[in-house]
Amino acid sequence: MIYPIYIYGSSILRKECKEIDATYPELGKLIEDMFATMYASEGVGLAAPQIGKDIRLFVVDGTPFEDVDPTAKDFKKVFINPEIYEESEEEVLMNEGCLSVPGIHEDVYRPESIRINYLDENFEEHDEELTGWPARIVQHEYDHLDGFVFTDRLSTIRKTLLRNKLGAMAKGKYSCAYRAKQK
Repeated sequence: MIYPIYIYGSSILRKECKEIDATYPELGKLIEDMFATMYASEGVGLAAPQIGKDIRLFVVDGTPFEDVDPTAKDFKKVFINPEIYEESEEEVLMNEGCLSVPGIHEDVYRPESIRINYLDENFEEHDEELTGWPARIVQHEYDHLDGFVFTDRLSTIRKTLLRNKLGAMAKGKYSCAYRAKQK
């Protein structure tokens, strides 16, 4: 099933998500559908709140960036109940977009590397250090689980310049090539 993507202004995107356990109903099917939705929308990551679920789950596939960052090759993973517990002091500026904020791309500073603890789709625990595009993608999706979107990380002046565009988006004035909804 391809889910519609919730768009900026939807209240679900501002919720802090709940942890889940292996008894979550039809989790395997949800994960499969999240990957299908992400690919249909041409994304490289998708967090559960973006499809209306307030749970700590996201999926990623950084393969499209393997030409610019070899660490993104085969970086296809499921993150359940993730916790970023360490960030590098050095930050890097990279351009980001978001399926929930269609048509807007901005440069965002984020830590260059992170350490993250998470469960995979089999509820096996992992502890990893990520750098480059994998770290960027994970941090972006992780923000969704805490009720943030990438535009929250912009400078005050950039937010001011985007205010009208984001306001219009929140009122339903946007265009995207995938199924979307607001609530």
